[in-house]
Amino acid sequence: MSIPNNARLQADVLIQALPYIQKWRGSVFVIKYGGAAMVDDQFALMVMQDVVLMHCVGIRPVIVHGGGQEISDAMKRLGKQPTFVKGLRVTDAETMEIVEMVLTGKTNRRLVSAIHQQGGKAVGLSGKDGALLIARKMESDPDLGFVGEIERVQTEVVYSLLEAGYIPVVSPIGMGRDGATYNLNADHVAGDLAGAMQAEKLILMTDVQGVMSDPEKPDSLISELTFNDAQRMIESGRIGGGMIPKLQACFKALEQGVPRTHIIDGRTPHALLIEVFTDAGIGTMVRR
Repeated sequence: MSIPNNARLQADVLIQALPYIQKWRGSVFVIKYGGAAMVDDQFALMVMQDVVLMHCVGIRPVIVHGGGQEISDAMKRLGKQPTFVKGLRVTDAETMEIVEMVLTGKTNRRLVSAIHQQGGKAVGLSGKDGALLIARKMESDPDLGFVGEIERVQTEVVYSLLEAGYIPVVSPIGMGRDGATYNLNADHVAGDLAGAMQAEKLILMTDVQGVMSDPEKPDSLISELTFNDAQRMIESGRIGGGMIPKLQACFKALEQGVPRTHIIDGRTPHALLIEVFTDAGIGTMVRR
């Protein structure tokens, strides 16, 4: 009987992935999903396919999503001009309503639906559900309004969903002890959630290759960084902009016992599968 070459290739790929399937089975992976990988429907479909496959082979993925561009677009349609201070969105009461409407009412629902379309089971959450993310107002000058920082992560609702066979999809909305709603940085939420759950991996999907030694040189990707080296690069100014909150998320997770954190390019087809099930991996790994 003649066996097609592509069938042999598929079998070889599965056998090569077997050690990783065995290694990671039962492990919690917190995946922060954002950047161009979120906006482009084709990339979004691939990411959800990867997540469902990971779930099917026994990994327990938890997704934290952003949605900054969608929030800005909604604000403009409603006649409000987005304003940022040091990369943080100035969030007055009206803007907070838009943020919550977009993140929990649109983006979160879209991701849950995409997972179901790929044959998985997902439940959408905001940080208010089950008091998952207890937040406080971020003190700053100038005042940023309802921008918050995480005070406590209460993971019971996430574990309940994982035990019931669902993929939790979390939007970065926090609840204050006074009942106020706060806009949280999705990278920081992912880092704190990974630490609170003692995840095996934190994976931050973005729209750059990873940490670069020289952002102007595409071939300067740093494949592996230690915690201390990354801190020194930030302090020296070699790393700046939107990469800082991603590394801060890695630091938060590493400080709380997560052994491996990764910053990967979500624009790469099936980036999650390459990172999790191959020797090569992609992007930048930040370790203790």
